[in-house]
Amino acid sequence: MSDDLSRFSINQMTVKQLTLPELTAACRDLGVGNVGLWREPVQEYGVQATAELVRDAGLRVTTLCRGGFLTATDPDARKAALDDNRRAVDEAAVLGTDTLVLVSGGLPPGDKDLTAARERIADALAELAPYAEEHGVRLAIEPLHPMYAADRCVVSTLTQALDLAERFPAHQVGVTVDTYHIWWDDRAPEQIARAGAGGRIHTFQLADWTTPLPEGVLNGRGQLGDGSVDMREWKGYVEAAGYTGPIEVELFNEGLWARDGREVLAQTARRFVEHAL
Repeated sequence: MSDDLSRFSINQMTVKQLTLPELTAACRDLGVGNVGLWREPVQEYGVQATAELVRDAGLRVTTLCRGGFLTATDPDARKAALDDNRRAVDEAAVLGTDTLVLVSGGLPPGDKDLTAARERIADALAELAPYAEEHGVRLAIEPLHPMYAADRCVVSTLTQALDLAERFPAHQVGVTVDTYHIWWDDRAPEQIARAGAGGRIHTFQLADWTTPLPEGVLNGRGQLGDGSVDMREWKGYVEAAGYTGPIEVELFNEGLWARDGREVLAQTARRFVEHAL
């Protein structure tokens, strides 16, 4: 492709039908130099083997998804979550990325206290942030759309994410800015500026919002340009806040997964140029 893809990063979930060797080969052939990886396929292929694969393909790993799920009240579950997040930090370090994305976790069964759940996240970050720093990894809290608050992520806005992140040094804890989750929030632009002023925009992700949402809603992220989000507007917000790093496109979409993965990757790169540059 002739257009500038230097900042474009393909999140592995967008083309999850591709194996890691297929993904790295497709990126190399299409001139894509950045990739965001997910722990499950990386673990299946082997963390060290994945690191060697992406390095040999000349790829930069922009983020690793995901850590988090830090809201458990049960002591054993809390310990297991912390241990798993330390493993995630270790994996990120081996892969050569400095950013681990955190999905904070929902309410435990029978629990209705959002404030207490967010405080448990802060308690967990107090343990994990120094460990991550020792391994050269930053933690990036990702706020998810409020429809996920009950079962997936009690952090629903950039305001809430920054209120947590700012308890810690910026080089330890920052935020993920994902258009799919925040485009509806009229306070998000000022919070992006707040995050930028503090050096806390650790990654920026694009996905469109299309309706009607599919059953279960999780896999409803639209291809760039197919929905309601102005990608250039949000890119402008993060750039005005000082962010100049990679821009990941992360799409959970059954229709895209049913297609040829190389074709989806090529289309996503084209849409990035058309709608974000």
